Amino acid sequence: MTTATPTVGAGVQATTKTSRAARVRRRLNSRAATLVSIVIALLWTVPTFGLFISSFRPEDQIKTTGWWTFFTDPQFTLENYQEVLFSNSSSAGQLASYFINSLAITIPSVLFPIAFAALAAYALAWINFKGRDWLYIAIFALQIVPLQMALVPLLKFFSTGVTIAGLQVLPAWELDGAQKFAQVWFAHTCFALPFAVYLLHNFISQLPRDLMEAARVDGATHPKIFRTIVLPLITPALAAFGIFQFLWVWNDLLVALIFAGGTKETAPLTVRLAEMAGTRGNEWQRLTSGAFVSIVVPLIVFLSLQRYFVRGLLAGSVKG
Repeated sequence: MTTATPTVGAGVQATTKTSRAARVRRRLNSRAATLVSIVIALLWTVPTFGLFISSFRPEDQIKTTGWWTFFTDPQFTLENYQEVLFSNSSSAGQLASYFINSLAITIPSVLFPIAFAALAAYALAWINFKGRDWLYIAIFALQIVPLQMALVPLLKFFSTGVTIAGLQVLPAWELDGAQKFAQVWFAHTCFALPFAVYLLHNFISQLPRDLMEAARVDGATHPKIFRTIVLPLITPALAAFGIFQFLWVWNDLLVALIFAGGTKETAPLTVRLAEMAGTRGNEWQRLTSGAFVSIVVPLIVFLSLQRYFVRGLLAGSVKG
């Protein structure tokens, strides 16, 4: 009788926790919660919808009336996008070339950390070597280092190289023009790797051990296991991190401005939009169309990878 009492108490406690969780789940799935979520989503998208409407309104309309008056006096024009994207005037925007620069910066800055982090995460999860745990702890700790603290040392590394005891170990990069994209890729990759390795390691380490052992019994090497087994299983995690990294790099202003410069040849959209907001603040029609051009690609990326993003967030939350 004395040994059964703790078991009964533990069962009652577990049942209480389960019932509380069930009540919370029912409340979150209720009609009222759904209605609140829909209202919040609508309020969240109203500014974006207003920006979209304003980008197609004529200059005199956008400067004299609010975007909501469009429904009583609808007027469309593509002149705003024409000026922002393709105008030869230096003050109008010329965003087409900056748009290409943003793509040239963002795509490699997403692919490089994904590739390196996936390999490192697999090694830390399934390859036994001396100091593996300490290396993982060091990578995890690097996440707390503020990005701003690394900008000056990294810029010095690019401009002067690395010198130890008067001996130059690594030379300066000395890049010009479009070659400076490499500096931005390097910076974004370094800043993204700690979080990427940590995130992917959590997914890879939860893969069934029996699956790995069966592959080794069949004679599969680590490269083959990684390529044929691990990569297909962690696709949701790769997509989830890819979305985060893409949005971060695409919307970045600081890193691109410091390492790529503000010239038309290398500057991304964010740099040009900041210049337009500072010098052409009264040209609202250009700012609205330019801002919407900058958010089109992130919206497409997020919506196209949304299913993988949700799977990546939920992966590992349940077992069995």
